[in-house]
Amino acid sequence: MDLRKSMRCQRDDVALSITKHLFSKEEYQEKNMVFSPFSLHIVLSVMAAGSQGHTLHELLSFLRSDSTDHLNTLFSQLVSAVATPSHCLSYVNGIWADKSVSLSHTFKQLVATHYKATLHSTDFTKADQVCHEVNSWVERETSGLITELCPSKVVANLTSLVYASALCFKGVWKHKFDALSTYHADFHLLNGTSIKLPFMTSKKKTQYIRAFDGFKILRLPYKQDSDKKRRFSMCIFLPDAKDGLSALIEKLASESGFLKGKLPRRKVQVIRFGIPKFKISFTLEASNVLKELGVVSPFSQWDADFTKMVDSPSNGVYVESMFHTTSIDVNEEGTEATALELMFARLKCRTRNPSINFVANHPFLFMIREDLTGTILFIGKVLHPDGEASSLKATLEMEEFFRSAKKRRSFFKEQWGIIY
Repeated sequence: MDLRKSMRCQRDDVALSITKHLFSKEEYQEKNMVFSPFSLHIVLSVMAAGSQGHTLHELLSFLRSDSTDHLNTLFSQLVSAVATPSHCLSYVNGIWADKSVSLSHTFKQLVATHYKATLHSTDFTKADQVCHEVNSWVERETSGLITELCPSKVVANLTSLVYASALCFKGVWKHKFDALSTYHADFHLLNGTSIKLPFMTSKKKTQYIRAFDGFKILRLPYKQDSDKKRRFSMCIFLPDAKDGLSALIEKLASESGFLKGKLPRRKVQVIRFGIPKFKISFTLEASNVLKELGVVSPFSQWDADFTKMVDSPSNGVYVESMFHTTSIDVNEEGTEATALELMFARLKCRTRNPSINFVANHPFLFMIREDLTGTILFIGKVLHPDGEASSLKATLEMEEFFRSAKKRRSFFKEQWGIIY
């Protein structure tokens, strides 16, 4: 396997390991989710570029990379190939450092050259002004698609450095769904109930689908850029069993290089075809998740070693927190998705079938990829396409509450004085 293919498998494995961990966490098991492995991978690579010692070892181990040189070369190519601004994709990232922090010349040159990051020096004692600077920058760089990356009051007076990135994707289906053919059907929830939802369908009798033991994969291509140098698609992984998503995610994350050669490249005849429309927004405190996955020292005031990032060892920094916010909207026209990354640092001591069905009427996994490089831009799960009403706990409590006529009478009497 050549270096490029090997690093692609490593990127996929990292993305799927994060996916498995996130989806297995109790607080997320009943929620729709989406995040950007590409954005997370870049910020961790930037951190690795400024670190050494145990901190560097943890980051390289997690990223399954041998050296920062490999990471820098890889992402220099990916940022140029994948994230070059166009009508459907935009990626920007920047670093704001307090005037008291002297970033090393080598680090500044590296992140500007390989990661296309803009560098800013500012006064962090004026926290609100810093947020305004970040938001004005991202609004300008994304042509108004994103207006608030840094919420007001989120920057503390002790913050000394902010890393911010924004990834915007707006793809139009290569073959649009027929809006007039959208139909309502049952979507089966994990609690055994079902709800009626709008399903998109197409008059096309062939689709990119592959069937495996226990699951199917659908690939929906987006319309190509005018430069033809990039090709994007959404892949939907649908387990055969209505409650089979957890087992499928476990399978994906447990087999290294699982995606290699599995994504459908040929069309097959399709009999029944339907995909639910869905919209998801999700915010993740990524620093906590990374600690759980073994990346601990970068977030420790005592153990973090970012001495390659700053000139003076006495002005060393550690990562205080990292937030990751992602949203996606999938409809008949196409897909609009964004991923926002904020990192805050402080100073220390300061098989092909002739015909097939594909109806995604129960929980499934999805990815948005750049096909030529194999880069996973977004990955998520849909438990309830109609939003967070998918919470099993809320659903069961509501059902139990209104099951009793006595409780219903008591409820309306207490709230509105109504007796029936």
